[in-house]
Amino acid sequence: MEATEAVSVTNLTYSYHPGSPPSLLDIHLNLPRGSRTLIVGANGAGKSTLLQILAGKRLVSIDGADLRIKGRDVFRDSPPGVTYLGTEWAMNPVVRGDIVVSHFLDSVGGYRHKERRDRLLDILDIDLDWHMHAISDGERRRVQLCFGLMIDWDVLLLDEVTVDLDVLVRDELLQFLKSDSEERGATILYATHIFDGLGGFPTHIAHMRFGSFVTPPTPWPIADTPTRPGTSSALYNVALEWIREDREHRRQLEKEGMKKRGARREQAVPSNSEIFYRKYDYAH
Repeated sequence: MEATEAVSVTNLTYSYHPGSPPSLLDIHLNLPRGSRTLIVGANGAGKSTLLQILAGKRLVSIDGADLRIKGRDVFRDSPPGVTYLGTEWAMNPVVRGDIVVSHFLDSVGGYRHKERRDRLLDILDIDLDWHMHAISDGERRRVQLCFGLMIDWDVLLLDEVTVDLDVLVRDELLQFLKSDSEERGATILYATHIFDGLGGFPTHIAHMRFGSFVTPPTPWPIADTPTRPGTSSALYNVALEWIREDREHRRQLEKEGMKKRGARREQAVPSNSEIFYRKYDYAH
């Protein structure tokens, strides 16, 4: 029997190193099939870590944690149809080599998915004669997206992967992803800091702070969400307010003893690095 929930997470706590503070703390998550969820949160909130774990890229060994996609255990019974796209791909030396885009796509099976591949080539405005080592980061990102999306996916995990795209390509890609999700009942979990043009994309939005969900996936739009003057959309306004709350929460914790960020104006004694560089500063 097929699971009604595309993604299910219970009791997930994760630390990068034994004894270090958890990067994720007591995560519970349930996403229905066909949903498109945006994860909002400040840098370091745990969004990328969560997506990487769901993709099976980081092993979780804490007893009691249960992670399932399409009803199957992420680590013990890896489900098919899961695609993860993150920003690190475009920096891989292999994909920055002197290889023609058409050859690269064929090498990863593009010829087996010609109709869908060709549709993405048009949407992403890709030149098949590009050489991977001679194109921009944004163009390389387009090739990554074509490579990652040309095979039908059931669950798509996106981590800031549209950051290098120009506004037109990004808009057309998001329209494609929305239509793909609606037509096939496929599920998207998308972490981003760019909210312009996204108002009609999500079915749910969620808010992470310090490795936990402050607001679990909630149907979008949220009732009584105004668009403030000077902001571009209700979604942008909600994201702005949530991240502003994150900063205020952190500053309150700093008053209670948490390590402080920002300038150290109360530090009267020069640091060792300042003393060293002043001594050898020949510009003055």
